[in-house]
Amino acid sequence: MKISVKTLGLFAGPAFFLIISRLSHLDGLSPQAWYVLGVGAWMVTWWITEATPMAVAALLPIVLFPALGVFPLAQATAPYASPIIFLFMGGFFLALGLEHHGLHRRIALNLVRLTGTSANGIIFGFMLATAFLSMWISNTASTIMMLPIATSVTALIHHTVANKKGFNLFALSLMLGIAYAANIGGMATIIGTPPNVVFVGYAEELLHIEIDFSRWMLIGIPISGILLLVTFLMLTQVLFKNRLGNMAAATDLINTEIAKMGRMGRKEKMVAMVFGLTAFMWIFKRPLNLAFGSDILNDTGTAIIGGILMFALPTNFRKGKFLLPWKATKRLPWGILLLFGGGMTLAKGMESTGLIQLIADVVAANPMSTLLVYLILIGSMLFLTELMSNVALATIYIPVVIGIAHGLGLNPLILAIPVAMASSCAFMMPISTPPNAIVFSSGHIRVKQMIRAGFWLNVLSVLVLVVAAFTLIEWVFG
Repeated sequence: MKISVKTLGLFAGPAFFLIISRLSHLDGLSPQAWYVLGVGAWMVTWWITEATPMAVAALLPIVLFPALGVFPLAQATAPYASPIIFLFMGGFFLALGLEHHGLHRRIALNLVRLTGTSANGIIFGFMLATAFLSMWISNTASTIMMLPIATSVTALIHHTVANKKGFNLFALSLMLGIAYAANIGGMATIIGTPPNVVFVGYAEELLHIEIDFSRWMLIGIPISGILLLVTFLMLTQVLFKNRLGNMAAATDLINTEIAKMGRMGRKEKMVAMVFGLTAFMWIFKRPLNLAFGSDILNDTGTAIIGGILMFALPTNFRKGKFLLPWKATKRLPWGILLLFGGGMTLAKGMESTGLIQLIADVVAANPMSTLLVYLILIGSMLFLTELMSNVALATIYIPVVIGIAHGLGLNPLILAIPVAMASSCAFMMPISTPPNAIVFSSGHIRVKQMIRAGFWLNVLSVLVLVVAAFTLIEWVFG
């Protein structure tokens, strides 16, 4: 009888916990530290094998930490209600509002129209639009929305292009560009992708440092912008040169799609107002607080204000209709919020039992070149995320990176931020990230083409992130 990986993982998780827990009598670590390691091994095993939904594995500390004497129940459950979790929840509400009224589609089509009528201009337009949307909504949602438009473009021009090889390379670059831009765009804001939120939560929980929205954007937008440009140039000028010129038919299709949407309706304008107001308060929080004379605004409160307005602004007061109905939250990934809570509770257990300090001591006893440390940690994160969930990997990996930074006497923010960002750079495999899988389904991409493009983009991403760590990130957070 063949045993599936999930079934094996289901029993291996608690088995690892029991084995590691039996080591609690050994010197060097407290019994509670061994228990935390055991719980961590159980959670990681279930995450990697997907034996249970990731959110279910993230609930284990609530039961096990109080039972094992690591934390009392109130302390074990506190990270599940962290302000960072509510920040992400507010961001989800805003994204649902954009999607519910189609404003994200209008924004995307108009961005594509701005970039011209050439083949490469169209590719860049789709990448720009996808990246911008991924700053605010999930990369999966932005890819799902952009793919049908891109498919329509390729279907329309297929019979109008004499250079069939050029057309195939154009279609390949377009599809890959959408997937890669979806991954890259999320790096620009805290709410753009879950690993960013994981890192910000750890910075607050382990380092007691609050990273606000505008400060993250000071590094996120330049880094994602550089990676987006590098990706575009690699696809269109190095790897898959299409040598196609003007594509008026594609431009006509985009204009037709915009015309079909008609003028911006009242509901769309209301969503745009809420979205714009929330973004404004995020970006200009510091000057606004100075003007008010107190710290009245914070990123989490601002996100929740935006979310409340989505549900509270009436579109038809007599009929009791509002901008966003509560039933829309069925599409909100609630499990991600539990995953964050479980990860932060595990990290808190590692800190309180001395495990992170132990990592720091081991690293301090075996010093390495700073540049080599950056290359190894960023590179390992980036290539590991090709094989497993970037959220789970960031949840496991970032506390270790913080411990290594302490051991080497480095600023943990400057080391951990590029490592967290690297988890979004999964470019090689269709299974690496949902956007990759979605565009692979278009039929325009072969696996070896994605691996070829993804490998070189992975290498370039490591270099960009290492350079950014020693320049931009150090300037902002040093």
